[in-house]
Amino acid sequence: MTDAVATVVDDRPGARRTAAPGLTLLALGAGGLVVSLQQTLVLPLLPRLQQAFDTSVTAVSWVFTATLLAGAVATPLLSRFGDMYGKKRMIVVTMALLVAGSVVCALSGSLAVLVAGRALQGAAAALIPLAIGIIRDTFPRERVMSAIGIVSATMGVGGSAGMLVTGVIADHTRSHHPVFWISAGMGAVALVLVLLFTVEAGERRGGRPDLAGAVLLAGWLVALLLGISQGNSWGWTDERTLGLFAAAVVLCVVWVLVERRVREPLVHLRLLTGPRSLSANVASVLLGFAMFSAFTLVSNLIQTPSDLAGYGLTGSVLDVGLYMLPSTVTMLLFSVLAGRFEARLGAAFTLAVGSTFAALSYVWLAVNHDTPLDVMIFSGLQGIGFGIAYAALGTLAVEHVPMTQSGIASGINSLVRTAGGSVASAATAAILTTQLIANTSIPEVDGYVISFVIAGIAAALTAVIASVHGVRHRHPASVPLPGR
Repeated sequence: MTDAVATVVDDRPGARRTAAPGLTLLALGAGGLVVSLQQTLVLPLLPRLQQAFDTSVTAVSWVFTATLLAGAVATPLLSRFGDMYGKKRMIVVTMALLVAGSVVCALSGSLAVLVAGRALQGAAAALIPLAIGIIRDTFPRERVMSAIGIVSATMGVGGSAGMLVTGVIADHTRSHHPVFWISAGMGAVALVLVLLFTVEAGERRGGRPDLAGAVLLAGWLVALLLGISQGNSWGWTDERTLGLFAAAVVLCVVWVLVERRVREPLVHLRLLTGPRSLSANVASVLLGFAMFSAFTLVSNLIQTPSDLAGYGLTGSVLDVGLYMLPSTVTMLLFSVLAGRFEARLGAAFTLAVGSTFAALSYVWLAVNHDTPLDVMIFSGLQGIGFGIAYAALGTLAVEHVPMTQSGIASGINSLVRTAGGSVASAATAAILTTQLIANTSIPEVDGYVISFVIAGIAAALTAVIASVHGVRHRHPASVPLPGR
């Protein structure tokens, strides 16, 4: 079926040029949109889920954190499988996992089952680096960077749109189940588009998967995030908290040692910490932290009852989506325009511009958060910032690597961005739970202000790092892997 849209007319290793790049981009963009949409679908529902399952803020936050954590582990592993068995095949696997996880969530009757389903959904985060690999393998050279920018930007667009979709559905029902049936249906549609309009291409590198690396990566990330999320309730000097942090350090060290010795590592450390890769990956961690902080914080702030807290907008789940609508619109618009900015400024300076807008949006919200207009101004500024920044980040992550390493490089960049988002979810929950109004479970407004300032600093640091990278590395250059 896919042979009808492909011809072999390229000199890249294993390349198979698609004759319908527009349809291929539609399929990959739809997949990226659904993946990012499902990550944030639950955010407006967290207060409702906390009541439904009669649990704490920390516990219910794992409905969101589990998705990011699973994505952090699955992304490099499935990216490696893409090099071994084919990127299209692995995209199909990721979309199938998303659909399966959505069904599990739709049928869930307990928090544990819901978290398990969300973890299955999270594995689909690997779609973005796999899609970038397909673009580099099959698109005309002159369209590669703009297509990468559009697919990368779906991470932000879908994230904002997810809260709007949830708001519309939740306005008509108190149950969380319909949201996940919608997610399953959208995932199925995207899966069909991928099957119809993408081709299998690229050089198959063979080898074996680094399962030990995947287990160790999951181990130290879980220990780190559990320690952060439980620090307030257990105490930061409690032996359990310190034990988790110690375990995270030990497992991380062992993981690095294993990755240095394994012939086919899960994460090529050269592509994680190399001179051109390090700045892109640090920027990705900070940007992921800033973006996912906002998704969690703004949803809770909007739904905070002003009569009880003395702040907040007493909004509904639908209000969350409506207030974030400017972000969806501006993010979509500026992600399309980002390609033009990159052509003039380069990916690094374009990332710096986008990150600056993102930082300004957090500064605005830290100072002004009392009215719906304040939140909508923040939303519009944030959309401009992340629309530009995520598109540029996708390019910056792969422009310096050989064509055969694009999937791995993009996967590592997605891994660290998702890890940053995971830390943001746990960290913001920890900050808010230390700033509670007396005799309530409602955070004080200072907790939100502190969190917004931290997110703004993360975005501002991203702009600085990107600018320095742009000055130091004005021309892309390939980074060879040792022994390759």
